Amino acid sequence: MTAARSGPAFSVHDIPFSTHGSWFDLSPVVAEKTYADDLHLVSHQNGMHAVLRLVPLDTTTGDRAATRVETTPSLLRWVHRSGTIGCAYESADVVRLRGEGLGLRITAAAEALTPFTGTYFFRDPVDGAHVFTSYETGRRYRITVLSGSVAETSGSQALGSGDRGLTLIADAGGVWEAAVEELDSARRPYASSQTFGRVVEAAERAFADFADAVAPWRSSGTPAAELAAYVLWSATVRPVSLVTRPAVLMSKHWMDKVWSWDHCFNALALAPGAPALAWDQFSLPFDHQDESGALPDSVTHSEVLYNFVKPPIHGWTLSHLRRRLPDGLGRTELTEIYRRLGRWTDFWLTARRAPGAVLPHYQHGNDSGWDNATTFDPERVVVTADLAAFLALQLRELAALATELGRPDEARRWTRTAEATQAAMLDELWTGERFLARGVGSSQTWGTSSLLDLMPMALGEHLPGNVSAVLAARIEAHLTPHGLATELPTSPHYHSDGYWRGPIWAPATVLIEDGLRRGGHHHLADEISARFRGLCETHGFAENFDALTGQGLRDRAYTWTAAGYLLLAEAHALRDTEAASRPRTPTGRRPTGPAPMSSN
Repeated sequence: MTAARSGPAFSVHDIPFSTHGSWFDLSPVVAEKTYADDLHLVSHQNGMHAVLRLVPLDTTTGDRAATRVETTPSLLRWVHRSGTIGCAYESADVVRLRGEGLGLRITAAAEALTPFTGTYFFRDPVDGAHVFTSYETGRRYRITVLSGSVAETSGSQALGSGDRGLTLIADAGGVWEAAVEELDSARRPYASSQTFGRVVEAAERAFADFADAVAPWRSSGTPAAELAAYVLWSATVRPVSLVTRPAVLMSKHWMDKVWSWDHCFNALALAPGAPALAWDQFSLPFDHQDESGALPDSVTHSEVLYNFVKPPIHGWTLSHLRRRLPDGLGRTELTEIYRRLGRWTDFWLTARRAPGAVLPHYQHGNDSGWDNATTFDPERVVVTADLAAFLALQLRELAALATELGRPDEARRWTRTAEATQAAMLDELWTGERFLARGVGSSQTWGTSSLLDLMPMALGEHLPGNVSAVLAARIEAHLTPHGLATELPTSPHYHSDGYWRGPIWAPATVLIEDGLRRGGHHHLADEISARFRGLCETHGFAENFDALTGQGLRDRAYTWTAAGYLLLAEAHALRDTEAASRPRTPTGRRPTGPAPMSSN
């Protein structure tokens, strides 16, 4: 990657070209693990749908031009020896196009049009614009030609199968320009006084302001920070439909949802520089809390799923988030989140505790966020130590909130429950050498080679010293040159692209690094942080990574990975700054001291 005033250059095959607030992007990724030859306008309203195909043309032959695509946060360019085409976002729902020496063919991505699927194409007699209306997204895509000519149209008002679209070319020796809008039913004819160059400059400023706010500490020592900021900035959508607040999707590839633990890491990374957006990230799933107190599994434009939940890491998150928000939280916000967090905790204490049980259980691996971890191989409805640990941290945060709000009786109740939960975790699941999982129905116990069994390290300073030391040693065994493997590489169940059965993931890394640091294991925490940062700097911000090669896997533009990098890079930069500011001793060495928490 390279950095310039326009921001870092990146491959559009890995990270889609988009802007803050937009529900669409330009990308060759048109479905899960599916790459097209050409860039498409891909919308994420009503799901992920490739709507328009954009094909650069050699105007001398009319054939597709074999172009090179160059991308920065503010400008995408198709480059060919005959000329270029530029694309920039004028606003969240408008892109501007400008071509010189090349034409552009814009067609419906789907050739088939049925009564319920596909894209209808026509020319609007009101303003002369060309309009594609999509059944899949329920939106319209209006093309307004600003200069140049429409050389050809096909399929206007046609039904059934066939090519639908238009070709844009310049008049002799000139350039052509057009605007593409995503809109609902109708709006006034497109008009703009901004030149294409001014549009690009405005986009540059918007991203630069965001990067400066979110990562003001960045330097040559944190070379991926600006690109990480772009991943978060460009994956943010404006409130629409079931998305009640500005939301950072996990990706503008196929993982285009907000899952109810992924959002926590984005909130933490954004908190110091974009506090309002950070609070929106933390709050969004709570806007959809159901009558039992459960958070949904995921939220997206037109769908909220409740068939699974995600682990209760929200108390851990809130504890850090309150310290990271520049102005903290006011009493109104504290009261509201106390109520919501209390209901979410009561869900685990009632709906997820068998009669007579102290410890809650998962109903499936999906509830843990570690969908197919080997911990869930023997049985799926299980009591696990990671769940008990997260719940104990959440109960402690509720006690702290109750104390701040002047509710001492409630604070004592939360504290007692936290202590009882942790005591039961140690009494029922700790063998002296490891934590076990237990089947709720069978009462059978087992241990595995999954990093999930070591996640109670998140308790940090609350763990007994002997337990903390054993967990730290076991965690170190999972450390490859690139980071923490989610399954021991020596395990017969290890799989290089096995989702939670081997690959490196950002959330496990951040949670464990923070717990190690709070538990006094600074050297190991430093090593984990350094390896994960190096992984992202080399291989980008994939959903997860091959633990032995570092290769990015699955979705390549994942926001919680970018957020994890920003959290660890910021903490690293601040530790370096603090170390440099300490006075030297008479020996010339600076005195050492405890490093700041990784997520502070």
